[in-house]
Amino acid sequence: MKNTRKVPLFVVLATLLLAPPKRVLGQAQTTPAPDVKARMDTVVQRLGNAFMQQPARVGLSIGITQNGRAYFYHFGTTEKGKSQVATQNTPYEIGSISKTFTSLLLAHAVLEKRVSLNDDIRKYLPGAYPNLAFQGKPITLKHLANTTSRLPNNLPKNLLEGLLQHASTDSVPLLAVKRMRGYTKQNFLADLHQARLDTFPGLLPRHSNVASQLLAYMLESVYQASYADLLVRYIDQPLHLTGSAGTGPKSTGYDGNGHHMPYDAIETSRASGGLQYSPADMVKYLQYQLAASDKAVALVQQPTWGRPDAEAIAFNWNLDQTVDGKRRLQHSGGTFGYASYCELYPQLQFGIVLLANESDPNTQAALQATAWQIVDALYGVPPALQALRAGLAASQYRQAAAVVTAVKKKHPELHLTEAYVNTWGYTLLQQGQPKAALELFKLNVSLYPHAWNAYDSLAETYESADDKPQAIENYRRSLALNPRNANAAEHLRKLGAK
Repeated sequence: MKNTRKVPLFVVLATLLLAPPKRVLGQAQTTPAPDVKARMDTVVQRLGNAFMQQPARVGLSIGITQNGRAYFYHFGTTEKGKSQVATQNTPYEIGSISKTFTSLLLAHAVLEKRVSLNDDIRKYLPGAYPNLAFQGKPITLKHLANTTSRLPNNLPKNLLEGLLQHASTDSVPLLAVKRMRGYTKQNFLADLHQARLDTFPGLLPRHSNVASQLLAYMLESVYQASYADLLVRYIDQPLHLTGSAGTGPKSTGYDGNGHHMPYDAIETSRASGGLQYSPADMVKYLQYQLAASDKAVALVQQPTWGRPDAEAIAFNWNLDQTVDGKRRLQHSGGTFGYASYCELYPQLQFGIVLLANESDPNTQAALQATAWQIVDALYGVPPALQALRAGLAASQYRQAAAVVTAVKKKHPELHLTEAYVNTWGYTLLQQGQPKAALELFKLNVSLYPHAWNAYDSLAETYESADDKPQAIENYRRSLALNPRNANAAEHLRKLGAK
């Protein structure tokens, strides 16, 4: 299946590099050398306009920091029917990127010795919660921050499902926001008693808004201060962020059908996906993360699950390496009417954030693709990747594993993560190249024979090609590696296989 952890969603419907010396932290430098700016302008304008040509797009802001200097670009409009372009001070909902802010507050609490990452979360909850453990292993604060708590995505658990049964899809967001206006912290903690873990905490990642919101409530208890006050004290004030009070023109969010979407005004989701920041704010935040001079930043970037040379998770940051071995941190977000994506390359001292006031099931992936295209255009495609692309094209993607082996002999720096190959395969599918995609998915299982998602993607491709026996075989392999893979179980049922 597509790597949904790379692009986590805040709320879904049914499917739905060191800062220059003596620079004041959080103050972006905006006067780059003319030649650098001209190149940046050409690249970003071209790719930003290409993004806006996609169906349903409304507005887009791109913020970039390179070697401590900031660049901003804006496309489309803040509101349909108007010719008002956003500015670097226009606030956007940032969706699940909010989780990295909440995790940063946790890092400060750890460094101040107020909490320990290995604390049982029930230490900070009122009353008894025997359900927040699996076979005696409790959820810890670390599990809340690295997405392995196994808590459900949202509370109340069946809110959206119930609404979808009695209302049109387009009206669900407004109804959900109205219904959740009376849903308080007390309601959240009461519903938390009904949460059930499906496996050991710390074992497998899963997107959970509940985990981040619960973490925020615990930090409020530890500090005896509100989440909003903690944000101001540890992040907004030190970095000079304006948040939702940004002075730029306000924007309106839309879904993929062009319907105006409500703002996220839900009290019990602010820490998991409800923060608003402008492009200028986000560039300052990325510069702060790239400088890593604060011990809290160093802590949030440390992997706590997975392998850094393949794919790992820190404090809500997704970590991996590029094809030429450079470290990368990523996160994305989506609300009913907004989508966002950001990534950092510490070795390049480069960061980029893309903010859109339109959200559909493909927006976050499109933002990620645009970011990667911008990086490739600015820094060039790594020689190892150029050689691999040429070799695969020459062989028409056949014997892909042999091509990789040959390229590595000349380019030992070639680094292919499971997620990278998986994304490449789905890109080929979207481009109408199913045979090439199939060969890449076959390559992925040869490179990562213990990766359940690699087999799942291969099975989906076989299924779409009407190769039922191969589809069943690979779904079964995926399910054997991850018995919690509901996607494989469902497809096997549909294929009539046990």
